Amino acid sequence: MKLLFPTFPLLLLLISSTTAQSPAAAPAPPGPTNVTAILEKAGQFTTFIRLLQNTKVADQINTQLNNSNQGGLTIFAPTDSSFSNLKPGMLNSFSDQQKVELIQFHVLPTVFSPSQFQTASNPLRTQAGGSQGSFPLNVTTSGNQVNITTGVTNATVANTIYTDSQLAVYQVDQVLLPLSFFTTPATAPAPSKPKKAARSADSQSGSDDTPADSSGAIFLSKKTVHITAFVMLVLATFP
Repeated sequence: MKLLFPTFPLLLLLISSTTAQSPAAAPAPPGPTNVTAILEKAGQFTTFIRLLQNTKVADQINTQLNNSNQGGLTIFAPTDSSFSNLKPGMLNSFSDQQKVELIQFHVLPTVFSPSQFQTASNPLRTQAGGSQGSFPLNVTTSGNQVNITTGVTNATVANTIYTDSQLAVYQVDQVLLPLSFFTTPATAPAPSKPKKAARSADSQSGSDDTPADSSGAIFLSKKTVHITAFVMLVLATFP
């Protein structure tokens, strides 16, 4: 019985030390945001994902999203059926650079919630270019519906696929086609050539007229005097 008392505190000490050496595991940090993984999970975006990967725009987007200095992105994702509705051969007719611009045209360099589209200033700036010029994109709202116009395409935001503080992904029912793909840039008119030769000829002709008139008047005056003198001489000869 005497041996039980010293072993009891020892047992408690062993239990407490074991507990202290096994702290609860901290939760694993969230993985980096991957836009293609988000679209794959949502389904029906196979063509858009392929273009994101082939043009390397997906890598640019993922780098921006995982950079704390970036302000976030908004992506308009057309479904596979939207690409099927394009004219046959249109997508393949675009150059590699145009395909990059096409995908960048679907990306806004800031996060927009559905309600923020109601107060957005048109045209919106996209990753393809500035707010004006070759890549204008305008949004309008009607109640909870968000409409997008490009000058070629009229599309509607059909669904919210994903949203957080850095990224918003919206499903659209049409491929957003930039106006610049279908217009020929206007060429500046050639500058008109100055008519120096004509002006010089005019000035010369004008300067020659005055002395010609003056000499003609003097000639007529002298001729008149000679005729008058001859007539007077004849009259004096015959009284």
